[in-house]
Amino acid sequence: MNKPITRLYVVFLVLFGILVVGTSWNTVFRADALRDNPRNRRQLLEQQRIRRGVIRDDNGAALARSVRRSDDTFTRLYPENGLFSHAIGYSFTRYGRAGLEQSRNDALTGTTNELGTIFDRLSGSEPEGNDVRTTLDPAAQRVALQGLAGRKGTVVALDPQTGAIKVMASVPGYNPNDIAKPGAFTQLNKDPDAPLLNRNTQAGYPPGSTFKVVTAIAAMDSGEFTPDSTVSGKNLKPISGVPLRNFDNETFGDITLTDALTHSVNTAWATIGEKLGKKTMGKYMNRLGFDAPVEVDLPASERRASGEFVNGHLIRPTSPRVDVGRMAIGQDKLNVTPLQMAMVASAVANGGRLMKPHLTDRIVDRDGRTVDRIQPEEMSQVMSGEAAGEVADMMGKVVEEGTGTAGALQGISVGGKTGTAEVDHGCPNQVWFIAFAPRHNPKVAIAVTIECSSGTGGDTAAPIAKNVMQELLK
Repeated sequence: MNKPITRLYVVFLVLFGILVVGTSWNTVFRADALRDNPRNRRQLLEQQRIRRGVIRDDNGAALARSVRRSDDTFTRLYPENGLFSHAIGYSFTRYGRAGLEQSRNDALTGTTNELGTIFDRLSGSEPEGNDVRTTLDPAAQRVALQGLAGRKGTVVALDPQTGAIKVMASVPGYNPNDIAKPGAFTQLNKDPDAPLLNRNTQAGYPPGSTFKVVTAIAAMDSGEFTPDSTVSGKNLKPISGVPLRNFDNETFGDITLTDALTHSVNTAWATIGEKLGKKTMGKYMNRLGFDAPVEVDLPASERRASGEFVNGHLIRPTSPRVDVGRMAIGQDKLNVTPLQMAMVASAVANGGRLMKPHLTDRIVDRDGRTVDRIQPEEMSQVMSGEAAGEVADMMGKVVEEGTGTAGALQGISVGGKTGTAEVDHGCPNQVWFIAFAPRHNPKVAIAVTIECSSGTGGDTAAPIAKNVMQELLK
């Protein structure tokens, strides 16, 4: 073989290699990104010919299913209308996908990547969608929505021992069946109340005094404090050089940490935050999942981080811009998701172990065989079991005799913490209640928050949590 032919052969070999790499890059390595791109209508059009799997609640009832049209394509139907709109999402050719319809799209369509789909077509077989069985409890979800009663806010509840999400309610919501109606999607997108927003994972709120649980975790597990340690709860105590007020300007002398949590004493917990310091507070926030998008099996675009924010940008707890005393009581620049605060309660309830939250229980094929079961996964050991027990007992006092008595259940021990955060933009308060029950065999951890409420976390959010926990513990 002469040199010109050899060179030509090498050139064609290189070009062929580039072609293989280029096609593999798009069909295999970038397949997930291409599938999730909202501009990629080609895949959505192809998948109209696939009967998507059924999405079911924890009892097996259908929450989303496909129906055949006259042209042998399929469209999506949501039998429960808007009951689980934000968790389940929607899937329509023109408007894309959201929620589990997007994050579990591969399972629902029976595809892994475009290369696999091509092989299926060449072999004469069509991909078949699998069913997605969720962890969602419809009865408890209805109780949560009834409790919110149309007020903007959220309720999210999970099993602290497994991370299984049982309730994910966000108000205002929407009916996914309406998405495909002419003009409806545009109207929903333009609605200033943001009904498409999953407030449990996409909205950030000041946590108020619920964040004192994070400070209590750091205080107990670091060994620097015990529940019986005392600190001054004097009103208008200087924190970072600026006097800090207690709720209703109450003043206390030396007070134990248990009593300081029971009565939600700002100056006491701000002092503890200053003594612990930014590094220690940041360490425990990181273990709890702060400073990263909240963990759950929803699309990345529907998950946001919790932490300290400046001009919309997340900053580290150790930043010079952070006032650690005010951060320790849920003020300063804190902005958190409700799911993140439910995770805080769940870590305390579960002996210090934080489990990864999940909406999916298992994937089931058309023959009824389970092809994938979501196993409980530990995110981190946040604190020792001893420290978790101490914080749990302190939270129990909040419900027994403190600000959270409206969250108490008859015959069942509950640990909780209220929060009433002042909001700057014309709203009275952001009210909260986080809790878990039962104390020694936890089955539920919950976070409830309501926007622009004139009440407090104790009188407004706690009763909703009580009713949802009662339903889940039946």
